[in-house]
Amino acid sequence: MTAQTSAAPSPSPAAPVGLADSVPLTLVALAYIDQRFDLYLRFGEPVRTFRFDRWRRSAVFQPNAVFCRIRWQSNDYGTIRWQLMVMQACTPLDGAQRIPGVQPGARLLLHAEGEPSVRAVLERIDAIEALGIAPAAASPAYWRTLANRLAARLPLPEYTAERHAAWLAGRALS
Repeated sequence: MTAQTSAAPSPSPAAPVGLADSVPLTLVALAYIDQRFDLYLRFGEPVRTFRFDRWRRSAVFQPNAVFCRIRWQSNDYGTIRWQLMVMQACTPLDGAQRIPGVQPGARLLLHAEGEPSVRAVLERIDAIEALGIAPAAASPAYWRTLANRLAARLPLPEYTAERHAAWLAGRALS
């Protein structure tokens, strides 16, 4: 056995460096195939990212972290799928949905399918960033409201600095 193989193993996705083994983490698969498939994060702060090869990565999130994953696919004739999901990582005791590529699952706050819906949500994300607010720090209730408005084909609400301040004040009280 050489010195390289006897070295301590690298940290596994279940326990990144600096986190206790008891912290339940959410693992999100990401991938890229040039001009065919792109599964990437639009926002969110992973604790750690693992790169498997040129095409595949995995991001690790702590409980209650909010993140957005976009899926884009095409074939020889153009785009065939646009999908955007805003999710919240949860603990084993929370209710979670099983989502392909998200282990063990997550709380789905918003799900948009199709180019017009995805573009509308991306505009809202850009507007939140223009306010100087990280989209991951926005109220989960806003993302749910956006999802409901999309489903009902109603006008999408703006996220304002006042709404964000109210969300932060309410979170500080609980």
